[in-house]
Parts: sequence; structure tokens; C-alpha cells
Amino acid sequence: MRNESNIGRQRTLALAVAGALVFGAWSSGALAQEPLDTRSAAPASTALENLPSFADLVEKVNPAVVSIRVDEEVAARSSGVPDLPFPPGSPFEKFFRDMQPQQGPDGAPPRRHATALGSGFLISADGFVVTNNHVVGDGKDITVVRSDGSEMKAKLIGRDPKTDLALVKVESKEPLPYVVFGNSDNVRVGDWVLAVGNPFGLGGTVTTGIVSARGREIGAGPYDDFIQIDASINKGNSGGPTFDVRGNVVGVNTAIFSPTGGSVGIGFAIPSSIAQNVIAQLKEDGKVTRGWLGVTIQQVDEDVASTLALDKPRGALVAQVAEDSPAKKAGIQTGDVILNVDGKEMEDVRAVSRTVADLQPDTRSQIVLWRDGKRKNISAQIGTFPEEIAAAAASPTGEAPAAGTTESLGLALTRSPEGVMVQSVDPASDAAEKGVRPGDIIVKVSGKDVTEPADVVARVAEAGKADKNSVLLLLRTDNQQRFVALTLEKS
Repeated sequence: MRNESNIGRQRTLALAVAGALVFGAWSSGALAQEPLDTRSAAPASTALENLPSFADLVEKVNPAVVSIRVDEEVAARSSGVPDLPFPPGSPFEKFFRDMQPQQGPDGAPPRRHATALGSGFLISADGFVVTNNHVVGDGKDITVVRSDGSEMKAKLIGRDPKTDLALVKVESKEPLPYVVFGNSDNVRVGDWVLAVGNPFGLGGTVTTGIVSARGREIGAGPYDDFIQIDASINKGNSGGPTFDVRGNVVGVNTAIFSPTGGSVGIGFAIPSSIAQNVIAQLKEDGKVTRGWLGVTIQQVDEDVASTLALDKPRGALVAQVAEDSPAKKAGIQTGDVILNVDGKEMEDVRAVSRTVADLQPDTRSQIVLWRDGKRKNISAQIGTFPEEIAAAAASPTGEAPAAGTTESLGLALTRSPEGVMVQSVDPASDAAEKGVRPGDIIVKVSGKDVTEPADVVARVAEAGKADKNSVLLLLRTDNQQRFVALTLEKS
């Protein structure tokens, strides 16, 4: 037994020594092995030289890009504590709400200190800085922070909420580095661009990408005409410049589309062609003055174009003309289509809005309309866009109600003090699909006034007898008018 035990121990020792030798050999080999040879796999020097690098360009423009900090007092929440760990209505909710200050010593709602961060860029040696209107707000306490970390107090010169642009100014004893606007009209989809700014308050940051689209409308205002880029625009980038590869400012970073709040590669910049004009007016007058016709307009779609005998959808359909407006005085009528302004063809509603806004008030403009199937030339004296426009409400007539139906449109009608009112809409009809709702007032049918449900029924019947495929209705909802082209259901 002793001998067998010794033999077993010797075998175990031999295996252990052999294992150690093998492990030692593997370990020494691993330690002796050199790193992976990545140089042989790298692109050739000549190929690397052809790769785009924006380092020199960024080094040049960075001193002109600034961070903007706005300190302000805002109303504190007084409707309870958000994100409480118990359901609404709990007695604990009342307890925590009672512990919050509901008003200040003077009886006013409590205030709290807040800081907003954004970006901007210098456009002159004497300290004018462009940014977004939503960055500066009312501009009570604005600080401009340069790329070298130096801080300068700034004064709000002017802002324009309609385009979300603002101009501030800093004072300096020495000339400041600045950049210049380029021509955004020359920017093409696929061109390289750089977005420079101060995301999340981290300091100067650069992202690069390409122009994804032009002429984007995102519902930000009546003059939407954004350049879409895929260069990241993160929180704090607002107001910073979008550069082309030559260092010209072709846009002002303004907004992103994102389901999460972070960049998903869909950013929007105000074109320099718009920004230059707005900034020039802010610099001169502290405000923006726009031309005004006094019309409510809407898009001409395929159905409307067909109904009006237009060759294709273009221009802007006049849905409403304001009383005592330049349009009214010039003879523009509801149902006209604006095709051309001062020799420039109008492709859509945005083109008309921007073109008229850019016109100088108190000057005359030549306008081409489409009326009754033919072109009509008029001359209009352009007015100044008013700060507030009051909508005229219809006055009640006190007449007894009447009713009617038009099955070809899927509408049940009644007479109300405001006129012919839609009482109900067939949910399977073209009218329902195009947004006609109970309570809408029918003002015109095929360009003719209607005051009774029977008038609507007669106009629709006339269109059917004329073998027309659709009829054009002018609807009024909450004092706003719009045209809707409805398909006639053939019996």
C-alpha cells in the first residue's frame, strides 16, 4: 500500500511539473509576442492625404463661435410636487403640496433662479452676436462666453419670434474675430456642413455631416424654410452657426426632430438667405418690418387645381380677405389664386408668404391672379404687417332655422345665425376624410355665396349636371376660412 501510494504521488508530481512546464512555455510565448501589426493594414499615406479634415477650418472659425448664458427669474411651480412616489389624490400629495411655498411675501407666485445655455456667433468686429430668439428670451441678464473662456456681458438689440432669430451685442476695447454669412441658395443636398456650438455646456464642440434636404417645413412659423442637416445639433447648440466647407455661415442651428431629446441625425438650420435680412433689420431698427397684403391663404392641391381649371397645383388660394386691407383695396377676392408676385412665380403658400413679407411697405407690387379660369393682373399697395390682426365675427341674423341634405357630398345641413351650418357628416364620405366637421359654416359653393341649405343643394346639383367631378366649398371655422374640394358621388 505504501509503495502504491508513493507511485501515485510520483505520478501526480510528474503531471504537475509537466503542466507547469507547458503553462510556462505558453506564458513566456505570450509575453514575447508583439502587438498586432496595424501599420501594414493602414491606408497609404497618399490615400490619407485625400481624406477630408476640417481641423484647419475649425481652428479658424472657433474664436468667432460663442456660448450664451442667460440668467433669469422664472415662476416656481405651485401646483404640487412633480414625480411624487404615490398616486394622484393621495393624502400624502396634499401634505407635500402644503409644504411648498404657494406665493411670495408680496402675494405674487414664488420665483426661482434659472439658467439657459445656448450658442451664437460674432458677425462683426464691434461685437454683434447672432443667436436664437428662444435662447435669449426677454434677455434680462445675458453673458457671452468666448472660446478662450473669457466672459462678456451682452445687451439684447432685437429679436424676431417668427423666424426664431435674435441679435445681441458685447462691448470690447479690441476688435473681435468674426465670421460672415454665405449664400445658402447655393447649398445643395449632399454638401458637407459643420455645426459648431456649445452642447450641454461642455464648451466648443464641432459636428459634421451633410445637407439632407432643403425647404423643410416643421410648423415653427409662417416663414418655415429650413435646411435639414444630419450633423448633430444637441441641447445648447441652438443659435450656433452651420458652416460650409469654406467657413461661410449658411445656416443658424435651431431645432431637431427627436423622440428622445437627443440627436438622431435630423437637425434644422435657418438658411442664411433668411437670417441675413432679419439680422440686418434687427441691427438697424431693433425689430423686423414685413410687407402685408391682408389675405388668408392655403395650399392648392390636385383637387382644388382641377376644380379651378388650373393646369397644375401651384400658387396660393385666397381663403379670406381682411377688411380695409391692401388686398381688399386692390380688388383681390376670396377664391383667387395668387400665381405671381413682381414677376416671380409662386410655387406654393410658403413662397407667397415669404415673398410678400420681404416686400417693402408703402411700395406697389404687381400681382397675377387666377380668377374664373383666366389670369388677371392687379397692382397692390403693400402695407405693414400689423402686430395683431382682429378677425371679424359674423353677426347673428335671428332668422328661423332651415335644413337640407346633399347626399352626393355626405352632408346634412341646417341654417344657423352664422349661415349654412354643417349639421352632420357621413363618416365614409370624402368630406369627413378632408376634415369637414359638424359646426363648419359653408360660405361659398363653386365661388357663389350661399345663405340657405337649399342654395348649397342647388349649387351641388348644378355641378353634377355640368358633369364636374368635384365642387369647391369655402368653409368658416372659428372665424378662419378655408377651401375644400369635395368629390361628387355619382348616383
